[in-house]
Amino acid sequence: MRNKGIGVWFAVIVVTVLVSVLGTTYFFGVGPFEQRRTKLVVSTTTSLYDTGLLDVIEVQFEEQYVIDVYFISAGTGIAIEYAMRGDADLILVHSPLHELVFLEDGYGVCRKIIAYNFFSIVGFAADPANISGTILTQALTRIVDAGREGEVAWVSRGDNSGTHTKEKSLWSIAGFDWNELRNEDWYMESGLGMGKTLLIADEKMAYTLADIGTYLKYYTDGLVSLEVLIEQVPDMINVYSAIAVNKNYNPQANFDAAITFIKYLASTDGQQLLADYGKITYGRSLFFPAVQLLAQNTDPTLTQWIEDYAYFNGEECPVEYQDDHPELYR
Repeated sequence: MRNKGIGVWFAVIVVTVLVSVLGTTYFFGVGPFEQRRTKLVVSTTTSLYDTGLLDVIEVQFEEQYVIDVYFISAGTGIAIEYAMRGDADLILVHSPLHELVFLEDGYGVCRKIIAYNFFSIVGFAADPANISGTILTQALTRIVDAGREGEVAWVSRGDNSGTHTKEKSLWSIAGFDWNELRNEDWYMESGLGMGKTLLIADEKMAYTLADIGTYLKYYTDGLVSLEVLIEQVPDMINVYSAIAVNKNYNPQANFDAAITFIKYLASTDGQQLLADYGKITYGRSLFFPAVQLLAQNTDPTLTQWIEDYAYFNGEECPVEYQDDHPELYR
């Protein structure tokens, strides 16, 4: 009896130690030991975060994997800086120019284009610059002319984000120097994310450039009264990519979790989630899945727009940055 008692007490001690180390969630599970959950930090853009999409992705992903996802939201430039200084394992952004530098400088690998939508020029229905129905270059020229006459205002994010980078490129296409425009009285810079910039534009009765996803959320929620005046033209395409932090640059990064997350976003389930998001609430998808489109060229026109804007020398991710994961690009 004494030996039996000693055995019971020994078993109790062993269980107590294991529970204290692993926690009850990991000890009392489906099997004798469940896999310990790991942490994945994703540095991403406000234009994704403000729509609420990432909350849905987080729930669906965490139900399938033993990985807890944490999002840091900022403009693309700052989001990339977080990853560069070791504060994130993956970036989810929409600025090909920034992304290429991130790859070339050795900070990132395994870039995967996962979605697209369009930027839009939004403003009040009265449209004092009379841009509705015009081509993009004409619309921007009319805004500049009306601004210089004191008739309209423009609100820029001015934060080195993907949206801000796109805006600067659009001014250049229209024949204007952004560095000169920003010094004019009618041109304002918020230095803030997309949602707050929309609120300022609404308050000032101004024009601004917005990603359609954030705009639709704010408009449908009754936060702004701005109308879409210019949309869905080739120069206004908006492409979202996921890039893992290079483990050779930051050995502490959770590289395996980052690759798992990228594969999920590119999977049938992840792409369907993107396609469905917003349909019920906003009457249309806020984002469009890009993986099948690019792999199968199901819409040659859209495929060409994305390739022209977001490919690097004709490639989604050049071979030297694929880090032994060619399966992402088949």
